[in-house]
Amino acid sequence: MTYPVEIAGLHRELPICKVTDDLYIAAFICFGDYEITEACAKELLKLVPKKDYDYMLTAEAKSIPLIYAMARQSKAKKFFIARKGPKAYMTDPIHVDDQSITTKGLQKLYLGREDADLIKGKRILIIDDVVSTGGSLLAMEKLVELAGGTVTGRVTVFAEGDAGEKFDIKYLGVLPLFNADGTEK
Repeated sequence: MTYPVEIAGLHRELPICKVTDDLYIAAFICFGDYEITEACAKELLKLVPKKDYDYMLTAEAKSIPLIYAMARQSKAKKFFIARKGPKAYMTDPIHVDDQSITTKGLQKLYLGREDADLIKGKRILIIDDVVSTGGSLLAMEKLVELAGGTVTGRVTVFAEGDAGEKFDIKYLGVLPLFNADGTEK
């Protein structure tokens, strides 16, 4: 079962995937789709003027191709990825809790001290591929705050369910939530 979407001038058939017994989602995945990644990056950059932020930040992992394309297209020299685990190269990492609809259990998002120091006093644009419950979005905001930065914008390709109404985000499209029988909630 798939859900058809038109986004950034392109058509895609998104697979409908089970999250819980009574909740299914249309899975939007940039990995492996260069065309959709580049087109969405271009459209997202139109939503927030470059003068409104100093750096971009996203959470590992599905939106990494998206932030890379946005950075390349905007000629940003640096962007940040909040990692799901501490890495050996991270000295004195900071972290916050994160609860995502597509990841089981509580996880954490980490930034190394060097990245946190660069964020301090800066304006940050948060990027995600899909915002649903807002768990990852809120975790990224807390991480920016912990590092001493200020979130000045939030963009996503898709707002899922009523996320577009619940959160201060700019987005390209809306994805419905689904029942087990494939009908929209």
